[in-house]
Amino acid sequence: MTYRDLFREIMFYGDYDRMPVLHWTGWEETMERWYAEGLPRDANVHEYFHASPLWAGIWTRLSLYPWFDEEVLEETEEYRIVRDRDGVVCQDWKHKSCIPHYIDFTLKDAGGWEAYKKRLQPHPDRIPADIDARIAAIEASGLPVEFEIASMMGWIRNWMGVENMSYLMYDDRDVYADMVMTLADLTCWAIDQVLPKVKSGVDYAHGWEDICGKSGPLVSPEIFDECVAPGYRKIRNKLEEYGVKLLGIDSDGDVRDLVGHWLDAGVNVQFPIEVGTWKGDANAYRKRYGKELRVIGNFDKLALERGRADVEAEFARLMPLMKDGGFLLLPDHLITPGVSLAEYTWYLDQVRALRF
Repeated sequence: MTYRDLFREIMFYGDYDRMPVLHWTGWEETMERWYAEGLPRDANVHEYFHASPLWAGIWTRLSLYPWFDEEVLEETEEYRIVRDRDGVVCQDWKHKSCIPHYIDFTLKDAGGWEAYKKRLQPHPDRIPADIDARIAAIEASGLPVEFEIASMMGWIRNWMGVENMSYLMYDDRDVYADMVMTLADLTCWAIDQVLPKVKSGVDYAHGWEDICGKSGPLVSPEIFDECVAPGYRKIRNKLEEYGVKLLGIDSDGDVRDLVGHWLDAGVNVQFPIEVGTWKGDANAYRKRYGKELRVIGNFDKLALERGRADVEAEFARLMPLMKDGGFLLLPDHLITPGVSLAEYTWYLDQVRALRF
């Protein structure tokens, strides 16, 4: 059974007896530690760990086209301040992994939207020229085939900043809704261009949001239902035309106030369900929403730092879901620098040994 076959059996509650052994990635500092501890710098990490990537993704260019010209405004030994290709002025640190510090935005309010909307229209160059060869390689990989959709909220937040987007959602709600639908329309256009080429079908469509923090979502459930859900439903309906039954999103933070709203809008896979200080627990979501909601992740990444007893406790906590189906075991974010190469290898070996 290939991992693709196993993915399908698990996500649709079929016949399986194990979890796939998945490796996502670690922080740059984590990788440097592992190199010092014996991981060859030129190694294929998935081959080294005898683990699989999450999926093989089909990418199209759904972001701004053309991008803004990048411009370096200031540079020191420690950081660079640039106007990036999204039109955002930000400070990016050179020697540490962190989120850039956002300073200024080209898109500040409703008045700037039309200039961005023009950059979010269908264009042949959005589809890679070698798309047929890429798809053939993906289908031959034995990995689940994933199609990447546009972000309905996270990209807008990145283009505007949290404060500007927050004002827009209340002062010009129709403009915010138009932003979402423009991204949904572009996604549906790309689906029509690409999915007919995938002979074996697409297993999963996935988008990035990161729209929640430790105190909950940056978009209220009310505004989500009014402005965002129609975009997701449009994408879900288009995917259904091609037999794609799984639509997921990636959002860190405490997602509990939006999960049900996402599900009602057709998003039936949540990734990664961070545990965090708010104790996000996929078991609770299964009890509340049933088997239509699938989860990828939810293994507390910090357990890998705390030691083997905590790792085993996480396995025990998540065992009911692993047996039940609709759940793929994975740490809930990148592997942190406090995890040694030996301990991470041990963790993967424990996953490899699981049987149900």
